Amino acid sequence: MSSSHPRIAVVGAGVGGLTLAAALTRAGVPCTVHEQADRLSEVGAGLQLAPNAVRLLHRLGLADTLGQRAVHPLSRDIRRWDDDRLLSRTELGAECEARYGAPYTTVHRADLHTALLAVAGGPVRTGRRLSGLTQRPDGVVLRFADGTVEEADVVVGADGIRSTVRAELTRDAPEFSGQFIYRGLVPAEAVPEAAGEPRVRVWLGPGRHCVCYPVSGGRSLSFAATAPGDGRHEESWTGTAEPGEAVAAYRGWNSTVTSLLAAAGPVGRWALHDRPTLERWSTDRITVLGDAAHPMLPFASQGANQAIEDAMALAACLVRSGSDAPAAALHRYASVRATRTGLLQRSSRERTEAMHLPDGPRQRERDTAFAGAGDLRDEAWLYGYDTLAAVARATG
Repeated sequence: MSSSHPRIAVVGAGVGGLTLAAALTRAGVPCTVHEQADRLSEVGAGLQLAPNAVRLLHRLGLADTLGQRAVHPLSRDIRRWDDDRLLSRTELGAECEARYGAPYTTVHRADLHTALLAVAGGPVRTGRRLSGLTQRPDGVVLRFADGTVEEADVVVGADGIRSTVRAELTRDAPEFSGQFIYRGLVPAEAVPEAAGEPRVRVWLGPGRHCVCYPVSGGRSLSFAATAPGDGRHEESWTGTAEPGEAVAAYRGWNSTVTSLLAAAGPVGRWALHDRPTLERWSTDRITVLGDAAHPMLPFASQGANQAIEDAMALAACLVRSGSDAPAAALHRYASVRATRTGLLQRSSRERTEAMHLPDGPRQRERDTAFAGAGDLRDEAWLYGYDTLAAVARATG
């Protein structure tokens, strides 16, 4: 360990890993990011960023960048699958920003990735697929598939649901959820009925649901559409559906949904996996964040948001601990993050059935409940949460 800072290795250059690198860089703490891909890129897909994450991104200096590239939807609309009937509307827009200190934001994943990479600044080493770790009293040895060996004082696994770093903490394995998902982008002008006022639209139907929202300053619409499946397709941003497959999966749905799916170019498809709630997040030298710690099924739209919270909390713990107490920092981080992320992980699982009910009495009861929901104040526990304040309380 150096006299001023621990040597920090971040495994994975996704949203969580780069948020951590950016936060450490702004605090004057160097780190090295190792990414298994041969080049840095994010394929086309959108993200919903709630105020709990957007406030943190603003602290990294990204307010102007997000303002130029992102969209601030006016509302989140829950609609019926067959006739497009509005079931519930939660107002977002100016009211959300005024209440929670930042706007609800939708953004192209590549735009956020580029912005974070610019702030992170430090070395990102590509082509580094981690093959194993060896923990020692004085540090960690990282072994990569290309034969490279490096040492660090702290290793952070931001390497996704199939995390190699997580294997140092538990021997569980990803579990297929019974669902897979289609993702794609559509030019806004191709589906004018979904591209008028900027809104997050969620259509619920038997066995599946579809979400659509604007990204890239409103020039494109991003969609995510689930369907039951058999798990043959690996979870991957690079899996591609057969032409017309997504449209066929939504045959009989309202014309806005089917037009949206039909207008897409290449459509990504991958199986959705889950993992059990992690009982131990950290050793004295190793920890995990984002999907490596708590993969979330996409039914609460908080996966990327929680990775950002994780990263900012971990950076704060490491900065507060100084150079001599990385173990205390890692364990404090775990204590701050485990309860909240576990709650959201469970909530995401539990929403699956409710969002995919077949038409019938239970569906009608659900829709009636939706009609009485939509109060933005009900989101205070989620959107108003301050992870940096939680770190400060834990630190004393």
